[in-house]
Amino acid sequence: MVVLHYTAMQSAAAARDTLCNPANEVSAHYLIAESGEVMSLVPEALRAWHAGAGRWGAVTDVNSHSIGIEIANDGFSPFAAPQMDALADLLKGINARWGIRPERVIGHSDMAPGRKIDPGARFDWRRLARMGFAVWPEEVASENPEFFAPRMRSFGYTATDDADLLLSVFRMRFRPWATGPLDETDAGMITDLARRFPVDVNAAST
Repeated sequence: MVVLHYTAMQSAAAARDTLCNPANEVSAHYLIAESGEVMSLVPEALRAWHAGAGRWGAVTDVNSHSIGIEIANDGFSPFAAPQMDALADLLKGINARWGIRPERVIGHSDMAPGRKIDPGARFDWRRLARMGFAVWPEEVASENPEFFAPRMRSFGYTATDDADLLLSVFRMRFRPWATGPLDETDAGMITDLARRFPVDVNAAST
């Protein structure tokens, strides 16, 4: 899979220095600067220490099963168009080399809810999905909210059973404008995603 992060640092240069310092015990395969420059830091075939504790579907050691991409962003600002274009080009190449499907491109917050919030509510997942490198709900009908938690697990959110945390991490990615308690729209959106993209069923292209 691919895990997307934001750096939460003042600049891409500062993030590069942090990621390249062995004493920090953190690394990523790629870093995308504000200008769209892509820096390759760790070969894709090698393990990078970017994900930490968490889970996605049946995968509990995410570092050993993923390519980590850090995007220079403070966590509060929109992501620049050159960054999104560079990310799309990078994901296109990764997909060609590894056969990673769009539903296997996730955020750090997806596999470590409550511990991580990146790439955050300002990241444009819908744009990435339109380019074919992520997924987005399509046919959304109202559903009984009681189906929300099991459908979240079916889609991949297996790192927590906390209902409030599941809703928070789901809305941060797919419905950041929403407020209030879990509703039929949330349940409808995850039902569509779980139906079309059940986790671990198509972990790689054939």
